[in-house]
Amino acid sequence: MKKILLLSDTHSYIDDSIIKHVKQADEVWHAGDIGDLSVTDAIKTLKPLRAVFGNIDNDKARMEFPENNRFFCEDVDVWITHIGGYPEKYNQRVREEIKKNPPKLFISGHSHILKVMQDKKLNLLHMNPGAVGKHGFQKVRTMLRFIIDGSTIKNLEVIEFKK
Repeated sequence: MKKILLLSDTHSYIDDSIIKHVKQADEVWHAGDIGDLSVTDAIKTLKPLRAVFGNIDNDKARMEFPENNRFFCEDVDVWITHIGGYPEKYNQRVREEIKKNPPKLFISGHSHILKVMQDKKLNLLHMNPGAVGKHGFQKVRTMLRFIIDGSTIKNLEVIEFKK
């Protein structure tokens, strides 16, 4: 069983309230637009981190993190990418691969809009944690927390912060 903290679009911002939740997780996943690598460096000192670079990230982030990160967590096939779209509107860059070889959990960021939805056609769960940074149009900063237990994704929680 793994407790996962999922965040995205930090845009160089991290504070004690985010760190508090990092400390409670077994792993932290970042779906891109990290900004300054001090964000991921702070997370990595506390917990294992899986991340991808986003469209605002510089060459240093692109050298450290991949564009797509596909892995297994317990028995769940996970795919994280920054600009991935969502069911029925997947980004052209990933659309064919998702259709040919769908993961069980598809994660993207970029939109700053928290969204969790089932893709019934492909039998996958899509998550976008919204944006936890202070840069952007979102009125509420958000992250997601959930548990992966074997092949089950459960206990999904939304974590909200005022902007």
